[in-house]
Amino acid sequence: MSNIKEVSEKDPVKDEYSVDETAEHDVVDTHLDASSVASNEEFEDERIYDFDDTNNYSTNFVDDHNPMGLRKPTKQEASSLRRVLGSANWACYLLCVAEFAERASYYSCQTLLSNFVTNKLPEGSSTGKLMPGSVNPGALGLGVPVATAITYTLTFVAYLVPLYAGYVADSQIGKFRAIWIGVICGFVAHILLVVAAAPSVIEGGHGIVPTVLGIITLAFGTGFIKPNLLPLLMDQYPEQTDVVKTLPSGEKVIVDRQKSLERMVLVFYWSINVGALFPIPSVYIEQRIGFWFAFFIPIIIYLIMPFVFWFVRPRLKKEELQGSVLVNTNKIIRVLFRGNWIRRLKNKTFWDYPTPTSMKARGEEYFVAKKKSPITWTDQWVLDVKQVVNICKVFLYFVIFNLCDAGGTGATPALTAQSGSLTSDGTPNDMYSNFNPITIIALIPILDYGIYPLLRRWKIDFKPVYRITLGFLLAALSQVAAAIIQKEIYSQIECGDHATECVDKGIVAPFSAWVLVTPYVLSAAAECFGNTSGYELGYTRAPPHMKGVVQALFLLATAIAAAIGDAISPALKDPNLVWYFAALAIVGGVFTLLFFIHFRNLHKTMEQESRLRAILIRKENKYEDIPEVNNLALVTSATSAAVKQI
Repeated sequence: MSNIKEVSEKDPVKDEYSVDETAEHDVVDTHLDASSVASNEEFEDERIYDFDDTNNYSTNFVDDHNPMGLRKPTKQEASSLRRVLGSANWACYLLCVAEFAERASYYSCQTLLSNFVTNKLPEGSSTGKLMPGSVNPGALGLGVPVATAITYTLTFVAYLVPLYAGYVADSQIGKFRAIWIGVICGFVAHILLVVAAAPSVIEGGHGIVPTVLGIITLAFGTGFIKPNLLPLLMDQYPEQTDVVKTLPSGEKVIVDRQKSLERMVLVFYWSINVGALFPIPSVYIEQRIGFWFAFFIPIIIYLIMPFVFWFVRPRLKKEELQGSVLVNTNKIIRVLFRGNWIRRLKNKTFWDYPTPTSMKARGEEYFVAKKKSPITWTDQWVLDVKQVVNICKVFLYFVIFNLCDAGGTGATPALTAQSGSLTSDGTPNDMYSNFNPITIIALIPILDYGIYPLLRRWKIDFKPVYRITLGFLLAALSQVAAAIIQKEIYSQIECGDHATECVDKGIVAPFSAWVLVTPYVLSAAAECFGNTSGYELGYTRAPPHMKGVVQALFLLATAIAAAIGDAISPALKDPNLVWYFAALAIVGGVFTLLFFIHFRNLHKTMEQESRLRAILIRKENKYEDIPEVNNLALVTSATSAAVKQI
C-alpha cells in the first residue's frame, strides 16, 4: 500500500502541498452552492491516501484480518471492489417487532371504529355483535359522515403530531424517551376504547366521549412513535460511511452503508404490513363476540412493545442531543431573507449569506447588532437547514403518491365502494384491500434476497431516486387499472353510470370483484419502491440532530393527502368515478415525470453534501494540519480552492 510519506522524502507540509489562505477564505462564499463543486479526484487517489492514518479507520469492527478496523475506501476501491451488506446488532431488529405490535393494534382499532361509529346497536345485542336479522355489527349509530370524519381526523392528527414529537425527540428528550411517551399514550387510548365498547356504556349512550378521547390519545401515541422508531433503528448501524473490509479469504470488499440501510428499511416496512393484516381477525371478533373483546385483543398485542424496549435499551447507542434545533433554524431563516434575497437566489449565493464566516466577512459580528445577540450557529448548521429544505421538496411529491396509493389515504374509499358494484360471491367488499399488505409481505423478501442482490452482482446501482420514480409510476398505473374497471362496471351494469342505484337494489356488474386485486397489487409494489426509499432518503439525507424532524416531515405528506382526500370525497359518487380514477392517474403520471426531471441527479448532490459536511466538521474541529489533507475521502472539491498540489 502506498503512503503519502512515500511520495516524497521532503517535508510533506512544505513541499508536497501549499495552502492558498485567500482561496481558503473564499471557499466559504461558494461551498454551499452545489454548482460550485467540481471534482476532487486528487484527494481520493491511492497515490496520496494515507493508509496508516487512524482517522481513516473505524474501530467498530476489529479482527485478525482487519487489525486497525474498517477503512474508508479510496476512489479506486469504491469503483472496483465487490459490495456487501453490513448489519446492526441483531437485538436492535427487535425494534421491528415493536413496530409490528404498534401497527397491528393501530390498524385493528382503525378498522373497528368504522362499524362501531357508523352502525346502530343490533337489536337484541349489548356488545354490538351480529344478531339474527342484522346486516352489520354496530354500536353508536352516528352514520357514515361522522365515521368518515373520525377516520380522517385520526389519520390527520396521527401524521401531524410527529412534527412536534420529532422536534422534542431531536432537541430535548431523545428518540427513546419520546417513543415511551407514545407507548404510554397508546396504552391509555386502547383502555379508553375498551371502556367505550363496554356493554353498559353503549346501552347508556355514553360511548362517544371515551371514543373521541381514545381516538385523540391514540393519534398522539402514534405521533410520538412513528417519527422516532425507524430513525432509532437506523441509528444502530455502526458505520457512517462505506468501509473496506478484508474477508478471511483475503478478498477486500466494500461494506455498503446505503444498501445496508436499505435492507433495514425493508425489514421495518415488512413488519408494518404484517401488522396491517391483523384487522382481518378483529373483524370476525366484532361480528361474533362484540366490540369490547375486539378492542381488547389489540391491547394484548400492544403490550409486546414495552417488553421489547426494556430488552433492547441496554443494547442501543447512546443519543447525543444538541439543544433546540428550532432556535438556530429560526435565526438562520431570518438572516436568509434579509436584504435583497431575491438577487442572492438568482446568483446562487442564497445559502452562503447566513453562514457565520460570510457574516463576519461582511462585518456582521452579531445576529442582531442592536441587542448584540451572538451568532449561535455554525456553517455546518446552515448546510443542515439547506438539506432539510431540499429534502422537503422531495416529500412534497409524496402527497400525490399517497393520493394515488390504493393502500393509502386517497383511493381506498373509492375502491372499497367500487368492489360493492361487482360480483363477490359472498366475499366481504373490504377484504380485497388486504391484498395490499399481503403483496408487500411477499414482495419485500423477493426484492431483498433476489432482485436487489442480483442488481448489485451486475453492478447496477438502483438509486433511491430511481426506485421512488418507479414507485410513483406504479401508483399511477394502479389508478389506470381502477379507471378501466370502473368503466367496465358502467358499461355492463344495468344502471349504466349510476351503478349505485343498482347496488341498492341488489344488482351488481356481472364480473368478479377479484379484478380489484390488480390496483391493490400495483399500489403495494409502488409502496415497496416509493415509501421505503422515501424513508431511507429521509434518514440518510437528514442532519444527525434533525432525523426525527425530517421523518415527521415525510409523514406530514400523508396528513396533507388525508386532508385533500377528505376535501375531494364529495366527488366519490356516480357518474364521476371513472374521471376520479383517471384524474388521479393523470396527475400521478405527470408528477412522476416531474419528479424524475427534478431529482434525477439528486445522488450527485448528496455526495457533494456529504463531502462538504466533512470539510465543515474538520474546520469546526480545527483540523488545520496540512498532512491530513490526504484523508479527505469525503470532501467536496471546494477544497481545491484551499489546498493545491505542487
